[in-house]
Amino acid sequence: MQIKLLPLVILASLTGGALAATPPGMLVVAQSLDDIVSLDPAESNELSSIQTIPSLYQRLVQANRDNPANVMPVLAAGWQGDAAAKTLTVKLRPGATFASGNPVTADDVIFSYTRAVKMNKSPAFILNVLGWQPENITARLKKIDDETVQLSWTADVSPAVALNILSTPIASIVDSRTVAANVKGDDFGNAWLRMHSAGSGPFTMRVYQPHQAIVLDANPRAKDDRPLLKTIIIKNVPDPSSRRLLIQQGDADVARDLGPDQTAALGGEPGVKVLSIPSAEQNYLVFNTGNTANPLLNNPAFWQAARYLVDYQGITRDLLKNQYFVHQSFLPVGLPGALEDNPFTFDPARAKAILAKAGISNAALTLDVENKSPFITIAQSLQASFAQGGVKLELLPAAGSQVYARVRARQHQAAIRLWIPDYFDAHSNASAFAYNDGKSSTVAGLNGWQIPGLNQRTLAAVAQADPAKRRDLYRDMQQELLRNSPYVFIDQAKTQVALRDNVKGYQQGLNADMVYYDRVSK
Repeated sequence: MQIKLLPLVILASLTGGALAATPPGMLVVAQSLDDIVSLDPAESNELSSIQTIPSLYQRLVQANRDNPANVMPVLAAGWQGDAAAKTLTVKLRPGATFASGNPVTADDVIFSYTRAVKMNKSPAFILNVLGWQPENITARLKKIDDETVQLSWTADVSPAVALNILSTPIASIVDSRTVAANVKGDDFGNAWLRMHSAGSGPFTMRVYQPHQAIVLDANPRAKDDRPLLKTIIIKNVPDPSSRRLLIQQGDADVARDLGPDQTAALGGEPGVKVLSIPSAEQNYLVFNTGNTANPLLNNPAFWQAARYLVDYQGITRDLLKNQYFVHQSFLPVGLPGALEDNPFTFDPARAKAILAKAGISNAALTLDVENKSPFITIAQSLQASFAQGGVKLELLPAAGSQVYARVRARQHQAAIRLWIPDYFDAHSNASAFAYNDGKSSTVAGLNGWQIPGLNQRTLAAVAQADPAKRRDLYRDMQQELLRNSPYVFIDQAKTQVALRDNVKGYQQGLNADMVYYDRVSK
């Protein structure tokens, strides 16, 4: 990768040189970036990459940042939906341009969706909800003229759900001419886009140094979304104590992913404010039922016992110090239809009785976990609480990118995972946890859970036009997964972000991609 020389002040920030304060026009963000696999929007599916993509790319439509239940036009000027014909005819915003200066055209929309589906990377299952597959995507996208494109789908979903799906990061529009110039073989430019940007967002990527930093510059061609700051440095600081120190000293303007101890230590700190932001982020334990090396993983009695071997209150109240709250259903609080009752408590005696009745003894398994908070904290608690039920957990801590790779390769036995809806619709979670068609990389698919009955119920729920009936269907599905599934949902987050008190206009929403830097000033 060819890297432009960085100014001395940026080099100091990247290498940890002490600064009295960050320079005007520059925002320094301290967080962990070790989970990133790719910054190609057709491949990005990790927390840090999904948080970065909206600064670099735009979509035809996007959830309103103040009211995410409403979809707003971005690169689209408007659209017409035909539920019977399963089509959306989209008119593009006049004068929209990429950072390269190339105009945004219907060809770019078609190229972006085609490559995302044909590459079939981890987040492709989101677009698969429309029935889009590598073999049919070309027929589903039609250019009317340079500023008009017609999108059609085969799945039984409404135009409203289709718009929600097209508001996701994988539906970001890339500059087809810039990407085409960097294609290698049949990779659709993926190798290049992993480390570069080709979007129309408020920022462009000057450089991405894996496990070090992402440096973003204001996009001079941005119009309505022109950012207020010239440069954003997102600096990889794996240790949360170091992130706290940077924000205290003024060497960082924003500190993310702080642990409960670090957040508590910042209470009342001069020059620092801590925002507590509702989040749809959930942590859950999952068993890989497709891993035949350990038959325990595919045993419903073990799944049931595991629900009583989690110290929910101890994790959320004592270890994570109320940065999370107990939530045991696959729909997070805040999405329509979410169940808020939590039927399971820590009860090792009951778990032992369930295991004994099923003839399970000497139970043991491995647990893949990211070696950072809150995941390692939760895993260590589970190791201790499962032991009280006679179950041995061997922890396999690793960097986030390694855990993602093992889970996607289906090499794990069990894992602590994080989930955030890809779009503001219950189907985003239902299609991940309750749907496995054998082809898509859903959570159910990655964990080998074959559930034909739930597949049908998932499709029926997304096709239901009546909002009240739809909510009831999702409530029933949540009850089913509570009773019988290889998932143990543990908690839901309250995201806490530390800012220097001169930072204004920072905004973050319920979903992972709702991180906005374009209106930030200082």
